[in-house]
Amino acid sequence: MSFVPVIPFGGYAGWKFLSRTRPAQQGAFTAGAALGRERDYFRERIGSVTTAEALVEDRRLLSIALGAFGLSGDIDNKYFLRKVLEDGTLDPKALGSRLADKRYLEFSRAFGFGDFAVPRTQLSDFADGLIAKYEAHRFEEAVGEQSDQMRLAMNAERELAALARRDLSADAKWYSVMASAPLREVFQTALGLPSTFAAVDIDQQLGVLKERAQRHLGSPDIAQFSDTGKIEDIVRLFLLRADSHGYRAAVSPQAAALSLLRSSTPGSGVLSRHV
Repeated sequence: MSFVPVIPFGGYAGWKFLSRTRPAQQGAFTAGAALGRERDYFRERIGSVTTAEALVEDRRLLSIALGAFGLSGDIDNKYFLRKVLEDGTLDPKALGSRLADKRYLEFSRAFGFGDFAVPRTQLSDFADGLIAKYEAHRFEEAVGEQSDQMRLAMNAERELAALARRDLSADAKWYSVMASAPLREVFQTALGLPSTFAAVDIDQQLGVLKERAQRHLGSPDIAQFSDTGKIEDIVRLFLLRADSHGYRAAVSPQAAALSLLRSSTPGSGVLSRHV
């Protein structure tokens, strides 16, 4: 029987328990026989894979590769995945570069099929690095089966740290948050925004998010999340609000959206141009 993550409490108390016990729990989870077989298969086969075509044609390898980036749902989209991998990441016109979801860009960059004459699959430490990412995502999925809130918090912890370091403008980082359904959910909840917020004009969303971030976190910039303490702040706000029954029902969604429209500061551009 595989290990099931233990989360005895909900909300922020549950998060603190998970944070304290995560190393031991993740270790027990990854020690399972099923994950062991996947690790062995990947290590044995990935060194022989030198093209994107070879990767997408091996379903077991592809499953692990996609799982490392949270893209398991694309397992049957072989043509699309091959195009993402073969285009690489160096050309701004490459498919991965043009997609709003930057997980595809990271997926392509990790393998290097379109970027280098010799792909990264030939590096001695490639298998270990990708397997570590895969196991981390699998553990998040297992946590999510116990508590979707905890999975969203874990995703935010990981993704915000990476996004804060990316070489993007301050606004482009916010557009990346808005393009990510899990991150959007965390920020909307943490900052007290209604579920209808996504229907507001995208530039007005940007203004509202920056204003709320300044008010609740002390800065309007995503770059602040290079500080782990700031990540903990947004996670705490998210979990406390998510655990507060009816906090979104204090006003009607229509009234909240109208208030946001009246108070927002116009930005510039649209989502597809900034991510």
